[in-house]
Amino acid sequence: MATIEARGLRKAYGRTIAVDGVDLAIEEGHIVGLIGPNGAGKSTALNAILGLTAHQGELKVLGADPWTARDKLMADVSFIADVAVLPRWMRVSQALDYVAGVHPRFDRAKAEAFLAKTVIKRTSRVRELSKGMVTQLHLALVMAIDARLLVLDEPTLGLDLLYRKQFYDSLLNDYFDKSRTIVVTTHQVEEVEHILTDVMFIDKGRIVLSSSMEDFETRWAELMAAPEHLAAARALGPIHERQVFGRGILIFDGVDRATLAPLGDVRTPSIADLFVAVIGGAAAPAQGAAA
Repeated sequence: MATIEARGLRKAYGRTIAVDGVDLAIEEGHIVGLIGPNGAGKSTALNAILGLTAHQGELKVLGADPWTARDKLMADVSFIADVAVLPRWMRVSQALDYVAGVHPRFDRAKAEAFLAKTVIKRTSRVRELSKGMVTQLHLALVMAIDARLLVLDEPTLGLDLLYRKQFYDSLLNDYFDKSRTIVVTTHQVEEVEHILTDVMFIDKGRIVLSSSMEDFETRWAELMAAPEHLAAARALGPIHERQVFGRGILIFDGVDRATLAPLGDVRTPSIADLFVAVIGGAAAPAQGAAA
């Protein structure tokens, strides 16, 4: 059984269609990156998965409808939003006490271990913490819950580079196992690329690409074409082309790498570069460009 399964998922706000007939299946034990531009429908899709908004179509999370069975599902689902909201009057120790009191699967020792990697004092009030420190506290509280599904919406927003790296290392080493499922959205795609098992692109409320990372590395290829081979490379039908330091960078879908190799340097594109290629559309070569 898939952890998340949707068929014809749709959500409209008046005449604005935020999610438009989405079909998807996210299996247990996968880490899925949901990538899309602002306004693409990411947050609406996550809200539906979390039971925070009604929807049309079929949606099952851990086998249940999240809108009608949200109370039951919240025992198995954790969520980290892009903005950590904690009572400003509360002390750090009180936040730990509160979550320990309301959630039966909260592991206080694990939360303490996460906080030990920070400079946050247990006696400090939330209002005395910087924005980044509040985010660190929020992450420590949520990641210490033994949930089957963890949903992360821009989880490291406002954190510096060092703690962002520590967070994703902890996510892999201290939290993830093959029985958990993680869905993450972020604009800092390069920071999550190494942890993903699957990637989905969403645009204008629709899933426009869905791939395992294993298939990703075999299906798409990026070619830095030598100038004398640029015309031959274009003849193979790239889905996108850009210029860097006077050389053509072309992305191909399903073209054999052995065919591309004589034309220049071949590698797997980054998720960010493929995202631009798919969402931005093919960039036509400049008129009169040298072949």
